[in-house]
Amino acid sequence: MTADEVRSGEPRGRARRAAVLGGGLAGTTAALRLAEAGVETTLVETRPRLGGLAFSFRRDSAAGELTVDNGQHVYLRCCTAYSWLLDRVGGAGLAPLQERLDVPVLDVGGARPRLGRLRRTALPVPLHLAASLATYPHLSLAERASVGRAALALKGLDPADPALDGIDFGTWLHRHGQSERTIEALWDLVGTATLNARAPQASMGLAAMVFKTGLLSEPGAADIGWAHVPLGDIHDVLARAALDKAGVRTLLRTRARSVTPAGEGGGWRVAVDQGPDGAEELEAGTVVLAVPQREAHGLLPDGALTDPGRLLDIGTAPILNIHVIYDRKVLRQPFFTALGTPVQWVFDRTTASGLTGRGQYLALSQSVAHEEIDQPVATLRERYLPELERLLPAARGAGVRDFFVTRERTATFAPSPGVGRLRPGARTSAPGVYLAGAWTATGWPATMESAVRSGVTAAREALVALGRPHAKDPVPGIEGRAHEHH
Repeated sequence: MTADEVRSGEPRGRARRAAVLGGGLAGTTAALRLAEAGVETTLVETRPRLGGLAFSFRRDSAAGELTVDNGQHVYLRCCTAYSWLLDRVGGAGLAPLQERLDVPVLDVGGARPRLGRLRRTALPVPLHLAASLATYPHLSLAERASVGRAALALKGLDPADPALDGIDFGTWLHRHGQSERTIEALWDLVGTATLNARAPQASMGLAAMVFKTGLLSEPGAADIGWAHVPLGDIHDVLARAALDKAGVRTLLRTRARSVTPAGEGGGWRVAVDQGPDGAEELEAGTVVLAVPQREAHGLLPDGALTDPGRLLDIGTAPILNIHVIYDRKVLRQPFFTALGTPVQWVFDRTTASGLTGRGQYLALSQSVAHEEIDQPVATLRERYLPELERLLPAARGAGVRDFFVTRERTATFAPSPGVGRLRPGARTSAPGVYLAGAWTATGWPATMESAVRSGVTAAREALVALGRPHAKDPVPGIEGRAHEHH
């Protein structure tokens, strides 16, 4: 050791180095946090870009060249970790939040269309939603009253209670007097989009977390934010610039093949394949596996988890995204959600995509898309264009300049009852090896917030082990979730 190393108490060589495998939000976050703390960090990503499933691509369309997001991503004011990441990469102004929650809900299931709104006031919880609920036209007076009683029961729950993970949200709602209509027109309206599951298929623990945090914690918690630019501008371009500035070495189009013990002195060898550029072996004292659960299972060193097979038991759920470009403006709201139709959430992506002229670009986000994810484009077009015409009278005479779909077959982990006991913490039994990803034990469903939280936690655990605790933790109070679930 040099005299400087003796004074600092730090080992030399690989102990100072970290390899983060996966360049989605979890990996980007972990790499930034490690590099900020002085760890020499390499980020490895298979794709030619960063951002994971929050990405954009160019499309030559009949309406011109467009920048298309693979899917519509939103976040809430209560998503403090994701807000931190936006700010950290300089993208906060590009994904603003609503001043106050306001969701137009259009029901076309009856004799005539009816528009309602879920909005909040500045009153304290739970009064902030009382006026909106009292006038919500899609539920009867008795159903609205029942929602208040169920919300009070939810407020008393601890989402981290393992018993809640074992039951489904639908059963709990029925036990608390919620009709099928109330579940469809309110609970599933929110839950389907945030959990990617309907109430009967969703863990009560995760559902309680979503509703308690989003609707019952503080008045502004559920205010909605979304990117007003292509997602790639934030999670690829800005993220890459932030990583470069932090000193992270980023390897794109590079696949991690294995993580094996480095031998004498401890640490790990990460074999990576850079395609035509050949192979490389990274040596690091810290390895963060920020990849989907199946990939993590394939890379985990022997003995890292007591039962690594549990990772394979975490299911996945698809999201289908339908993109329609009209020759004129057909929607005057930035977004809306719908009842009485297969259409779920519709967003105006005209400006963000770069579409010019008189046309309008609408993106439909269809969660829980198991039955439709593999259907041909022609079949989906035949189904959804008439539905949009039911919802939007202005679309009835409009020309369709383009119609295409993007499919995420494994968009999220399935939030099924019992999934909580399968989700591992950040720390493993292999010294220096950590897990990150929205599927790990963050307490949140598979959201951008969960991904960022997991990256923060993995980096925190690594830095504690290295004797370099990181100041100014953007997500305090979640240390208890860092351990492996046995």
